[in-house]
Amino acid sequence: MIDPNLPLQEIAQDAARKFQERYGRPPRWIVAAPGRVNLIGEHTDYNDGFVFPMAIERYTVIAADRPRPGAPDQVTWHCARTNQSAAFPLSRPVPKGEPKHWTNYIRGVFAGFQARGVDSLAFDALMLSTVPLGGGLSSSAALEISTATLIETASGQKIDPVEKALLGQKAEHDYAGMPCGIMDQFISALGRKDHLLLLDCRSRKPELVPMSDPGVAILIVNTNVKHELVGGEYAQRRRQCEEAARLLGVPALRDATADALEAKKSKMDETVYRRARHVIGENERTIHAAHGVRASNWTTVGQLMYASHLSLKDDYEVSCAELDAVVEIAHGIGIDGGVYGCRMTGGGFGGCCVALVDSARIDPLAARIAAEYKQKTQVKPTLFVSRPAAGATVVKG
Repeated sequence: MIDPNLPLQEIAQDAARKFQERYGRPPRWIVAAPGRVNLIGEHTDYNDGFVFPMAIERYTVIAADRPRPGAPDQVTWHCARTNQSAAFPLSRPVPKGEPKHWTNYIRGVFAGFQARGVDSLAFDALMLSTVPLGGGLSSSAALEISTATLIETASGQKIDPVEKALLGQKAEHDYAGMPCGIMDQFISALGRKDHLLLLDCRSRKPELVPMSDPGVAILIVNTNVKHELVGGEYAQRRRQCEEAARLLGVPALRDATADALEAKKSKMDETVYRRARHVIGENERTIHAAHGVRASNWTTVGQLMYASHLSLKDDYEVSCAELDAVVEIAHGIGIDGGVYGCRMTGGGFGGCCVALVDSARIDPLAARIAAEYKQKTQVKPTLFVSRPAAGATVVKG
């Protein structure tokens, strides 16, 4: 019932084998970066607020080597999971691909290194990923950060992990057309095993919060409903938050209070008001959840997760029937059944839910959630468990 996590070394070995088959020689470098799940703190990052993600034991692995002598000055890239290949020249600047094409995430990272004066970046590369696509678990950030780690490793020019995260974000903005916040790239670059990351998105100051209690586990439930964030919904909510901040007279909703919002409610569009109410409340919930994790107060953390989901559903309107179904099932099981809390995670409109559960009851919990979800939606979910994983890693270099 639970989809197992393949060990990173096993994925790397598979990537090396596939590289050898495709290019006729072994890879010189192998790097990896993880996806992420956000325990709480959704749609707060681009409002200068707080987020609380963890890196998951699902990775994007890249095996690569320099092209053979005489080959064109270009990047040749193969995605083993989708069996898609692409190549692009290393002109200045690196050209964008077709809109929504997956290579734009890669192209943007190469352009970022070019802007820093790093040249001679031609590669033959093969990518193998276990991060679910379209599940809201940051497959794009894992690709950006693993690409950046490859360029660092091959060029010998390391950059600060915070700068690397920001380079990945800029690639997504400029090349993929996605106005994302900074959470996904930060946790993929800076994650640490057995820790969550409390990130202040204004100061960009990361704080590692230990989560090593063996009595609890993170269960990720993929609804297998795909969503596409490069569209109008995400950008629209960002504009609504900016409008709310303007009406409240603050630089960002991070600076607003619930009392100030209520005082200005009559002067706001109802939708803008509800967007702001979510962000202000979510920042408070995230700080409290971090305190709860430090104290191993799992009941409180779970309550905050449920409150977060309700706010995302009603005030921010980024949930969907399938995500709501998972949360309703989890809530019905309750603490007595081993579920402390559950909420949607990621941008929304489909994707995954994250549940904080009793690790001793994982198997029966997963079976019950899967059966009841399929009964409600006629869709078979995918479930897996993860401990907090390490961030970007050089496997061979």
